[in-house]
Amino acid sequence: MDLYTEADTDRDEFWARQARRLSWASSWSNVLDWSAAPVARWFVGGRLNVAYNCVDRHVEAGLGSRVAIHWEGESGESRAITYAELQREVSRAANGLASLGLVAGDRVAIQLPMIPEAVVAMLACARLGLVHSVVFGGFSPAALRSRIEDAAARVLITADGQFRRGGAVPMKPGADEAVAGTSVEHVVVVRRTGSSVDWSERDLWWHDLVDAQSDTHVPESFDAEHPLFILYTSGTTGRPKGILHTSGGYLTQAAYTHSVVFDLRPESDVYWCTADVGWVTGHSYIVYGPLANGATQVIYEGTPDTPHQGRHFEIIQKYGVTIYYTAPTLIRTFMKWGADIPAAYDLSSLRVLGSVGEPINPEAWLWYSEHIGAGRCPIVDTWWQTETGAMMISPLPGAETKPGSAQRALPGIGASIVDDSGVPVGPGETGYLVLDKPWPSMLRGIWGDPERFRETYWSRFSGFYFAGDGAKYDSDGDIWLLGRVDDVMNVSGHRISTTEVESALVSHPSVAEAAVVGAADETTGQGIVAFVILRGGADGAVEELRNHVAKEIGPIAKPRQVLVVPELPKTRSGKIMRRLLRDVAENRAVGDTTTLADSSVMELIAKGLA
Repeated sequence: MDLYTEADTDRDEFWARQARRLSWASSWSNVLDWSAAPVARWFVGGRLNVAYNCVDRHVEAGLGSRVAIHWEGESGESRAITYAELQREVSRAANGLASLGLVAGDRVAIQLPMIPEAVVAMLACARLGLVHSVVFGGFSPAALRSRIEDAAARVLITADGQFRRGGAVPMKPGADEAVAGTSVEHVVVVRRTGSSVDWSERDLWWHDLVDAQSDTHVPESFDAEHPLFILYTSGTTGRPKGILHTSGGYLTQAAYTHSVVFDLRPESDVYWCTADVGWVTGHSYIVYGPLANGATQVIYEGTPDTPHQGRHFEIIQKYGVTIYYTAPTLIRTFMKWGADIPAAYDLSSLRVLGSVGEPINPEAWLWYSEHIGAGRCPIVDTWWQTETGAMMISPLPGAETKPGSAQRALPGIGASIVDDSGVPVGPGETGYLVLDKPWPSMLRGIWGDPERFRETYWSRFSGFYFAGDGAKYDSDGDIWLLGRVDDVMNVSGHRISTTEVESALVSHPSVAEAAVVGAADETTGQGIVAFVILRGGADGAVEELRNHVAKEIGPIAKPRQVLVVPELPKTRSGKIMRRLLRDVAENRAVGDTTTLADSSVMELIAKGLA
C-alpha cells in the first residue's frame, strides 16, 4: 500500500503512524480533536520533548558520533558538530537559560546570524518549554522591537555582529535600541565578530552564561499542544502576525515531510537547506525536521557570491551534499551568473534538488535540472507557508515531474482549488487554493489575537483554510501555484506586506502619501515598486526614500523603484487601485479605469513618469 492509499484509507491512523516515528513520554488518547475548529488539537493528551527528539534520542540510539551540523562560515572557517556534542551544547544552554529564572511558557526572542548558537538557542528553549520567537538577522531595530513587544519576551539572544559579504556588520547596537523600555530583562550576546559593544547591567555574554554550566540536563515532557514557537509574518494590515505553532503535531509533520519529500537516507545523506533560521523554512527544514530525523546537514553563514560566485557549489563539493534545497530567486541568480560557474565544480554527489519560497518558473526549473542536477536529480517543488508549518504540496522523488508545478498534495494533506463561491473548479480552471482538512503542523492561532486568526484565514470560505494564493489545475489534475492574491508581496521567498512598506515611506517627512505594489521580477519573483506623492516643497530624493525603508524594516524590503507621482488612482470610496499601478510598474497597458473617482489621474501618472 503506498502512502497516498494509506492516508486515504484511514487518515487518523496514517498520522498516528507518522507520530510514532518520534519518541513520546506518554501516548495520546485521540489523534485529532477538531471540535473547536478552526483551532485543532492533535495527539490529544500525548507528551513529548521536542529537543529530546531532535538530539538525545539519537545519542541514546548509538548515533552520538554522527555529524549533526557541518557549519561553514563565509570566510571558510568551519566546525563539525556531532549529535553527542550538540546534546552537551544544548544542555549547557538550557541550564544557562534556566538560571535566569525562565520557566515553561516564557517567551525568548532570538536574533542571531547563521551560526551554531542559533540552533542551540532554539533547541535549548524547546528543551525548557520556552516559546522562542526568532527574528531574521537583517531586520531593523524597529521590526525587532515590535516582535519583542507583541510576544512580551523576557530575554533576547543576539550577537555582537555578523559577517556579511566579507565584512563585520554590527548587531548589538540595533538590539540595544530594540529592547529599550521593553519587557526584556536580559540580553544574552554571542561573541561572533569581536567588535566592541556598549554594555549595560542587563547584558550577558553567551560564553559567560553557558560555558560554565553542566553539560547534562534532564528534559521535561510537555503536552503535544504546548507552544513551541511564535514566528512573525507580514500581514495585509501592516501589523506583523505572530503565527503560533505547538509541539507534537508540528514536529510530526516537519519530520515526516522532510523524510518523504527528500527521500532521506540519514545514514548516508548530507543535506543542505540554504534558508535562514529567521524564516519558517529554517525552523522546519534546518532545525526541527532534519534533526528529528537524525540527518547530517550543512549550515552556511554568508552570501552565495562571497568570496566568489561559486561559493555554494564549492560547499556542495567539499561536503558531498546529496540533497540541496533552495529558492527560485537564487536559482535565477545562478542563471544570470552563468552555467560555467557550477560546471567548474564536482556536483556528482547531488541526488535530490528542492525548491521553496515561491512558484518556480519553468525556465529556472529546467536550468536547475540541467546545470545543477545534471539531468539526473529529481526536483521537488514544495508549496507551504509559515502558517502551515511544514510542506503541503510537492511531488515525491521518483514521481513524474512537471517543470513549474508543485503537482499534488502530499499524503495526508487535503488541498483543493475553488471558485469565488467556494465550489471546486475542474481541470484547466483557475481559482483559489484552500486546505480542506486539518493537518498536524497547522498554526494554532495568531499570538494574542484569536479573532484576527479567524478573520484572516477562515472567513473567506466556510470550513476551508484560505491560503491567499491563486492556483489552477492542468488537464491531468496537477496543481500550479500562481502566487499571492492579496496585498502581500513575495520578494525572494520573503513575505512583505504592502502596508508595512507604505507605512515606512509615509514616516519620511517628505512623503505625503504612498502606494506599493509587487511587480514581476525575473530574479526575485517580485520587486517592490513604490509610488509616492511628495509634500509641498519637498524634493524627490528617491535613493533617500529607498534607504529609509531599508532602515525602517530591513534591506529585504528596500524598494526596487520609487516613482514620484502627482496623484494616486483611487476609487470613489478612497481605495487605491493597486492593479493599475501594477500595470504601470510592469510596463503594461493600463487596464479598466472606469471605477476611479478621477480617471485622468492615470494620464497624469503616465505624463509624470514619461
